[in-house]
Amino acid sequence: MQKTYIGYARVSTEEQNEARQLESFRTFREPISKTFIDKCSGKNMNRPQLKAMLDYVREGDVVVVSDFSRLARSTKDMLQIVQDLTDKGVGLISMKENLDTETPQGKFMLTVFAALAELERATILQRQREGIEIAKSAGKYKGRKPLPMDEERFRSECAKWRAGEQTARETMLKLNIKPNRFYRIVKRLGIR
Repeated sequence: MQKTYIGYARVSTEEQNEARQLESFRTFREPISKTFIDKCSGKNMNRPQLKAMLDYVREGDVVVVSDFSRLARSTKDMLQIVQDLTDKGVGLISMKENLDTETPQGKFMLTVFAALAELERATILQRQREGIEIAKSAGKYKGRKPLPMDEERFRSECAKWRAGEQTARETMLKLNIKPNRFYRIVKRLGIR
């Protein structure tokens, strides 16, 4: 059976560039017949092009990534993606790690690399939290600036809500505000 190679690339933001990954596909030992590119975080599986790629691949295909962190940032997600591919009879190759899931060694090493990618992400988040705590204790971090709000309009819409003229949800929609912020402001302003 002739294998078809499918590329999957991901960068975390619109500003980042996927050129390095696409260049690695151009130099891959086999021609990549189709490439899917996501421009969003890999912290979860809710990525449009990942879903499109998983729907697209067929038995005998091989998904190629420049490195495993492009595919998933948690062991659980990585193993789920690999299981989904395996169930469809699709292989996975990571160029950086030089691993092929169609071999027993590749399957084993995939689990190790997925765990390392998850550890890397957790370490980054831990460092970020520690940095924020240090900045707060030094008085240099104040958190996000509050979003602007028309207090008079807020009070007016809340009066309609409290009078039973509209629901809390309708009030939030009119004010274009999420529930947690809405109730926090209601409490702060002492609206009853």
